[in-house]
Amino acid sequence: MKDAFHREISYMRISITDKCNLRCSYCMGDDDVQPQCYGKPGGNELSLEEIRKITEAAADCGIRKIRITGGEPLVRHDVVQICKSINEIPGIAEVTMTTNGIFLERYAESLKAAGVSRVNISLDTMDVQKYRKITRNGDFHAVQRGVEAAKRAGLLPIKINVVLLKDFNDDEISSFVRLTKDAPIEVRFIELMPIGFGKEKGKEKYLDLEAVLREAPDLVHEEESGVARLYRLPGGKGRVGLISPVSRHFCPGCNRIRLTCDGHIKPCLHFEKEIQVRHLHGVELKEAIQQAILQKPMEHEDFQSGKTSRSARNMNQIGG
Repeated sequence: MKDAFHREISYMRISITDKCNLRCSYCMGDDDVQPQCYGKPGGNELSLEEIRKITEAAADCGIRKIRITGGEPLVRHDVVQICKSINEIPGIAEVTMTTNGIFLERYAESLKAAGVSRVNISLDTMDVQKYRKITRNGDFHAVQRGVEAAKRAGLLPIKINVVLLKDFNDDEISSFVRLTKDAPIEVRFIELMPIGFGKEKGKEKYLDLEAVLREAPDLVHEEESGVARLYRLPGGKGRVGLISPVSRHFCPGCNRIRLTCDGHIKPCLHFEKEIQVRHLHGVELKEAIQQAILQKPMEHEDFQSGKTSRSARNMNQIGG
């Protein structure tokens, strides 16, 4: 289905929980430091059956790709069953996941068997102490083991998501780029967005992704793919992606909508508009999803002018 600006909307990101076992400082508030790692769905989170019902309706509206997100999706005890159920829906061609990787060693094989094709792993630093600091006590070595488990399971190609932060990980740009030289890994640098707790952090930590090209001048531009500009080192097996929501609008290439864990469709990450679909069924549900697609704005706020996201939710409540 096309939106009002003739973009083909074929991709839905599903947040299955807003809980997370980490507390990254640009995502969670300074007072919200206790990890929330649990098994069963809680609060207002959609059940497996509700997620499947909404996804079936979305598939009828032209959605073909699903990305499972959180919070951290692997804290839900039924995450594998959710992935398997979605993968079985007629019309769904691909199921992927974004995770912080802490529990990936435990789940990689089961996720692959459930139909997950590949994973994005959020990793902002390769320094053990810096990782512990920014995640508020996360275990970097668990992420390393998760990456290796994903490779063994065939969850490929692996993509590493790196939020670039001034005076924190900008000295690691070259190290991250070198990961793509000898391995089929895609490292994706992402600008810090002024959303939720990132609004305040953005004033002091935002860094334009042109810094990556300055630090790695050997990178050769290959193509534009969705929201990413893709580059490769000469002879490199992997690639480097630049995702620049602040310095360069990629809205004309946006093909996605988002389902929150409490049952709302967000046509745009950065707008306040949400359409509640949780208790709808049949034709009414499909019409609501179609309306959400048609209400997708042409572009989000111009962040370079000093504006911030209009979303009423924090990033962990949306899934990125």
